Amino acid sequence: MFESAFVEFGILLAVSAIVGFIAMQLRQPLIVAFIAVGILVGPAVFGVVTLNEQINLLAHLGIAILLFVVGLKLDLHIIRTMGVVALFTGLGQVLFTSVFGFLIALSLGMSPIGALYVAVALTFSSTIIIVKLLSDKRELDALHGRIAIGFLIVQDIVVVLAMIGLTALGQNDGTTNMGLEAFMVLTKGVFMLMVVALLMRYVIPGLLNRLARSPELLILFAIAWAVMGAAAGQMLGFSQEVGAFLAGISLASTHYRELIGARLVSLRDFLLLFFFISLGASLEMETLGAQVTPALILSVFVLIGNPLIVMAIMGYMGYRKRTGFLAGLTVAQISEFSLILAALGFNLGHIDQETVGLITLVGLITISASTYMILYSHPIYEKLAPYMSVFERKVPYRETEFDQDLPAKSTDVIVFGLGRFGMVIAQNLQKQGKTVLAIDFNPDLVRETSNHGVPTRYGDAEDPEFIASLPLHEASWVVGTMRDRNLSLALYKSLKSDQYQGRVALAATHQNDAEYFKELGVDMVMVPYHDAALEAVNRLTTDISTATASQDLGAKHV
Repeated sequence: MFESAFVEFGILLAVSAIVGFIAMQLRQPLIVAFIAVGILVGPAVFGVVTLNEQINLLAHLGIAILLFVVGLKLDLHIIRTMGVVALFTGLGQVLFTSVFGFLIALSLGMSPIGALYVAVALTFSSTIIIVKLLSDKRELDALHGRIAIGFLIVQDIVVVLAMIGLTALGQNDGTTNMGLEAFMVLTKGVFMLMVVALLMRYVIPGLLNRLARSPELLILFAIAWAVMGAAAGQMLGFSQEVGAFLAGISLASTHYRELIGARLVSLRDFLLLFFFISLGASLEMETLGAQVTPALILSVFVLIGNPLIVMAIMGYMGYRKRTGFLAGLTVAQISEFSLILAALGFNLGHIDQETVGLITLVGLITISASTYMILYSHPIYEKLAPYMSVFERKVPYRETEFDQDLPAKSTDVIVFGLGRFGMVIAQNLQKQGKTVLAIDFNPDLVRETSNHGVPTRYGDAEDPEFIASLPLHEASWVVGTMRDRNLSLALYKSLKSDQYQGRVALAATHQNDAEYFKELGVDMVMVPYHDAALEAVNRLTTDISTATASQDLGAKHV
């Protein structure tokens, strides 16, 4: 449409920025915005994009970098620390969703192979979106956040295995024995893993130590390594995605993985823009219109069924219904990997454009709806909590396993939050002979009580049921040191609803919050940086006055 490819790319990026800004105002992930851009600029609407080959190349690079970063950040420590719950919840949800999703797809009249792709696509949740939302809500270190990240890692591993299997299936033309084909795939897979292991042991550490002298060269090598890994995967008969994933794993044990991962995130997001635009541009409005009813049925299944199975598994394992609910909401959408899987199936000739459109439409619906579900998870839980006891044992015990060295005598002060500010308060109160009970939602901080010496319970300031279980009748003070205003307000309201008779102190990040807390009737408002600055000024002023007096006295003696 345009004479210059440069001008066309410029317009494409401008439209993406505008639609992305609108999505941000609506608190929607950019994935939704970029697919919408693809539909708008594609042949279905305005037809302003003709650079399909260039966009496809950038899209493939984006997928390679995405899988590389996933492999790079494959933190098996999280799976180990979360242990059985991450593994069983992840695999249980994948099994449940795939089986019932397959049956639902068959009942909608789909072919077995198409139903299989749809079922597999429904099982995966978006690690990128979940990490972003939990990070914005400061819940990554919460127990439900850690469990969610754990089973999302399990899902990431399963999706790579699924890609390997589907790629092998796609290479079979019906004339080759399936057993022989499976043996060849296994052999090539073992060979590739052995090469990666040897490189990790003898080549990569020394090479990275040399390259790290120049950060720019290190990042260039990482990008080249990701693309070379993707190319090697394709040459060996696997998909590009699998090769890029293994390339990321080969660097995951090095000291530079955090630096490389942080630098590549922006490049990954930029290149994935073209994948989602390409996907949106390939959709036809007539095709999408015919898939609305099946997409709504499958979306309801993902939005409701996936959280329910996570809650059931976690409830059976002894977790409280609140932890299960908050973790379950993180799987109430399908992933960018689901869309990549659909594109892979289309390229292999397994599924048609209608099935790709169906999976994409389910992605748009579930990602949009689940974003609001996660953002407003706590108010939603408060409304549904009375009906969710079936997902909890009579005596849930998992959270209490984190509690450490609880006070043997009456508690004088309860401190919420063991950050730097809260830790100093708790430790100094103990030095003054007060009995302190600290509350934190980071399991690691709770476990490390032997290091900081403060008796600690695992808990969340936004959980009214947990707050009601505390020894409030013993404590003369409850101190909230959280930076988040909403957390502090939730704590204060819960204390008032439980008719707590003691005094309350809350920390405020800004002076406006401090004034608001005072109007509510909070007994003491602490503004850490402001208070520390005033104390520093007082000490400096005293020191200056003392020094001046000494100088004047010395002058008189002279």
